[in-house]
Amino acid sequence: MKILIAENMEEFDNLGASIVADVINNKNDATIGFATGSTPIGMYQKLIDMYNDGKLSFKDITTFNLDEYVGLEKTHNQSYYYFMHDKLFDKVDIDENKVNFLSGTETDTFAECKRYSDLLANNTIDLQILGIGANGHIGFNEPNTDFNSVTREVMLTEKTISDNARFFESIDDVPKSALTMGINEIMASKKIVLLANGKNKADAVYNMINGEVSAECPASVLQLHNDVVVILDKESASRIK
Repeated sequence: MKILIAENMEEFDNLGASIVADVINNKNDATIGFATGSTPIGMYQKLIDMYNDGKLSFKDITTFNLDEYVGLEKTHNQSYYYFMHDKLFDKVDIDENKVNFLSGTETDTFAECKRYSDLLANNTIDLQILGIGANGHIGFNEPNTDFNSVTREVMLTEKTISDNARFFESIDDVPKSALTMGINEIMASKKIVLLANGKNKADAVYNMINGEVSAECPASVLQLHNDVVVILDKESASRIK
């Protein structure tokens, strides 16, 4: 792992955006795995700025998103489809025909996960963007997930539901399950950049970097990957050695 600790959020966002931009500029038709949540929003804005300045084009890339809530329509303002279009895709020259999402409204979730897993098997992700949950999850791969897991439906833990309740009117509105890429598929990416900020992520970051490789902290599996960049703010980095 290469660990970068940003002095402030401006640097944090710039560090992440520069990695994404370098991958795309070095390979115009790169395949990028995107993540949602509050952490990468600033980075996505920096990428939009680069596009507006003529320094970056997304028109030839292929995208895969990590996960999606079960039961939310694409148009729901908390669906990850909505998030990615609102925060990035609608503001750059991305080709919608090359954008891949899991659908959270399919009746047969097993078939939907199989469809996505087959797509991933036939595409190599050049760069996977990740966040980390306070319990160490990556994607929605919660603690004690098998490292050989592939795309599937998962039940969300009480911790994850509680953490995500701030995005909904009520905790009762938070979906109880999601579809997620598996750890095996994440680890198949050529390069991974993981972003974490805030004091509430400090324990998870410590376990990811300094802890044993264990399914109790799914993100610890990244110790086994040969090209991972971890970008932290000072609070999330406060416990690491």
